[in-house]
Amino acid sequence: MTPNAPPAETRHLSAKLSTLDRYLAVWILAAMALGLVLGRVIPSLGAALDSIQVAGISLPIALGLLVMMYPVLAKVRYNETGAVLSDKKLMVTSLVINWVLAPAFMFVLAWIFLADLPEYRTGLIIVGLARCIAMVFIWNDLACGDREAAAVLVAINSVFQVFAFGALGWFYLQLLPSWLGLPTTSAEFSIWTITLSVLVFLGIPLVAGYLTRTFGEKARGREWYEDRFLPKIGPWALYGLLFTIVLLFALQGDNIIAKPLDVVRIALPLLVYFLVVFGASMLIGRALRMGYARTTTLAFTAASNNFELAIAVAIATFGVTSGQALAGVVGPLIEVPLLVALVYVALWSRKFFDSFNPAKVQA
Repeated sequence: MTPNAPPAETRHLSAKLSTLDRYLAVWILAAMALGLVLGRVIPSLGAALDSIQVAGISLPIALGLLVMMYPVLAKVRYNETGAVLSDKKLMVTSLVINWVLAPAFMFVLAWIFLADLPEYRTGLIIVGLARCIAMVFIWNDLACGDREAAAVLVAINSVFQVFAFGALGWFYLQLLPSWLGLPTTSAEFSIWTITLSVLVFLGIPLVAGYLTRTFGEKARGREWYEDRFLPKIGPWALYGLLFTIVLLFALQGDNIIAKPLDVVRIALPLLVYFLVVFGASMLIGRALRMGYARTTTLAFTAASNNFELAIAVAIATFGVTSGQALAGVVGPLIEVPLLVALVYVALWSRKFFDSFNPAKVQA
């Protein structure tokens, strides 16, 4: 490196997205359209895909998510996660936003926008309680966030999800509405469903990524692993994402097409939620001088939701044709294209963090 060359993290953050990443919004919209078309042209496709399940988990969707998450988790430098755990400012801020502010904000939005539609309102509240453990890795990676921080925050959210989801569901659907004199909703959440979702959608790719990194570096060295191996498996994360989107919309396309006005009613509070939570998290991270990389990770982990879990819980509790399940399905319809757009917003905001010594981001 020459004496006047910019630091590595600055050069990395100023790099352009690859061609595949740059047109990701186009690929995602095309995947949505393809899923809707397949669901309509082949009416039996949705039922066929939905029938391939083990313990309530759709195997085709699980396959897509595992293919999507493995390359990103294989990029994580697990020996550097200790520095993230020691960052108390990041840990506390993430926990407060994810488990106090974000669910409370979704509760408020659900009652403001859907007070007359209790099934959709309940489904939206369930979406707000399901913190993301899957696609957030894609958005964080595209926006040059801190991979180690993302792995740690998602792992912590997963533990909280297993132990706190049911209690928070009771609080926001029964206790808090009764305190406020509002109608309550009775719902029993299966701890097994929640635990299984975490184990499958995070546990398997996390273990696979850790083992690949550990044995790959041990056998061939870090330089070979990061310069030769990772570029070969990297594109598969987006292939898995697109495959998953096609399946989701093939499975639920009929509900979306049959009830367009209902979809719009559900979409409005979701739009407000994603934009406000992401924007507020970015401002909080900047105010606390966390640096661009960790602030971006904080924002995406806060704004993303575990729609796989939300849909599974809604179907198991209220039925596959319920309004609660439809609200869960609309989640990724809004979340996926909007968070892709927020990737570009995050990259644009880098200039506001340059003077704050951004955290190290790997190529």
